[in-house]
Amino acid sequence: MSDAAIHTERITKQYDNLMAVDNIDITVEKGELFGLLGPNGAGKSTLISMLSTMLRPTSGKATVWGYDISRNPTKVRQSIGVVFQETTLDQKLTGRENLDLHGRLYGLNKKQRSERMKEVLELVELSKWENEIVQKYSGGMMRRLEIARGLMHYPNLLFLDEPTIGLDPQTRNHIWEYIRELNRDKNITMVLTTHYMEEADKLCNRIAIIDHGRIITIGTPHELKSSLGGDIITLGLTSEANARALVGQFSTRPGVNTISTSENVVRITAANGEREIPDILGTTAQLGLTIESVNLHKPTLDDVFLHYTGKGIREGEGIPGRPKSRVRRILRR
Repeated sequence: MSDAAIHTERITKQYDNLMAVDNIDITVEKGELFGLLGPNGAGKSTLISMLSTMLRPTSGKATVWGYDISRNPTKVRQSIGVVFQETTLDQKLTGRENLDLHGRLYGLNKKQRSERMKEVLELVELSKWENEIVQKYSGGMMRRLEIARGLMHYPNLLFLDEPTIGLDPQTRNHIWEYIRELNRDKNITMVLTTHYMEEADKLCNRIAIIDHGRIITIGTPHELKSSLGGDIITLGLTSEANARALVGQFSTRPGVNTISTSENVVRITAANGEREIPDILGTTAQLGLTIESVNLHKPTLDDVFLHYTGKGIREGEGIPGRPKSRVRRILRR
């Protein structure tokens, strides 16, 4: 058995001509909070669905907590909890009844269910509302109950698929705190999918950036941001032609690590942005170019995503695709 929580080798999922997950190799260590960061349609949920045995891979292989997902799906399911992107709670039941049903499905006896429900309800601060029907819960309360349900059967690994999507900022921050506590204090290994840069940055030990079904790069948030090689200078010019002219002027300039343009915007990565800006402005004035805006900031995960994929994450959101609709049909069943 593998010592890793998750290990995949060229795992792939294909629908006709659409490659939803394309030869992905990842290893998630036990105790880690690992993030899959990418736009909707990038393949995050499809990968989670294969690792949780809801979908069969087209090719490749993977182990979860040492068990092969194709050969030992029952063992895999006993080892994991899943919080789905879309709620799967029975809203006609109370919070306690939802948890009790889940415990029964996993073979917990009456005493085990009673003890575990008390523990997980206290953990997510829902003990006061355990006998309220879920229909009366707020969105944040439902999400917390789903996390509690995912923990009912003492899983070693918890999958969180877009756990804060649709929640207001305050509730999102509360959910982040629960996730941190579960990972840090309860030592629960987690895999989190998200398209929120801040969420990945704040929560994850390591992040895999995924786009069009492929892993683009993997590292800690610090490693990913440091890989850009310095500060980010963004210049807005009056035209795309002027932006291209500026790129040509600075492409071999000492102190400039990378330079790119998109329409009339030029992005420069420099080891010391504050020192470079005066020279940049002076050069553009000599060229007769007009700069409409200047921005300087430390690298963010948005910058990392743009650097490695050539586009901002929002440009890829909302991509329609068969894999997502297929997964939703499976969840409804």
